[in-house]
Amino acid sequence: MSDLHKEVSELERKSATAARLFDIRRIIGGLFVVYGVIVTIAGISPSDADLKKAEGVHINLWTGLAMLALGLFFLVWMKLRPAEAPAAPETDRASGPDPARKPESDAG
Repeated sequence: MSDLHKEVSELERKSATAARLFDIRRIIGGLFVVYGVIVTIAGISPSDADLKKAEGVHINLWTGLAMLALGLFFLVWMKLRPAEAPAAPETDRASGPDPARKPESDAG
């Protein structure tokens, strides 16, 4: 029984690691940070034609900074509230019938 318990514990630990590894906030935050850096760099020194198209607004700079802020928000959120693996369902039914289950009627 001890080996089975160790194996179950190991699988639960791996499941928790996988849940944290594939957290969607990590992917979204990372992509927004990368794209934000690229767009911010493009917006630091815009050409006169780009400024004329945007009516004088440094649109790439502001968009890049907003993307950076959003990406950092997702990464900080992930760090402050890490994902947890889902709880394992209870498989031990030896304690009796399920209290949530309605009794079947014998009328027929």
